[in-house]
Amino acid sequence: MTDSSGPVPAEVDDRQAIENVSGRSLSQAWPTGALAPGSRVTVVRDQDWDGPWQVEFAGTVDAMGAPEPNQHAQSLGGELLYWVTFDASQYDCDGGGPYHKAHIWGRYLRAEQEPEA
Repeated sequence: MTDSSGPVPAEVDDRQAIENVSGRSLSQAWPTGALAPGSRVTVVRDQDWDGPWQVEFAGTVDAMGAPEPNQHAQSLGGELLYWVTFDASQYDCDGGGPYHKAHIWGRYLRAEQEPEA
């Protein structure tokens, strides 16, 4: 018997893996005022410590899951978590990786300006 369904796109594999690990579906309801999917961003380093990434780098806000409120005790009020796909694989400040996508706190994203037409 052969599988005629064809290959599964990486985006679907990523979503299924995250949903399986987290035990819940990723929201697709995009919050008002959030960076739009496809937005170009720079992932920046924190000014107060050596992280969370080894270097600053470019990426794209991913539509895999909508931005969600950051529930961490050290998050800023109203801070969102975004799925970001990296232009090139990256290592975190502890040497973990390489990662091609991650859930990034909003404070570590700098939106790139759209070129004027």
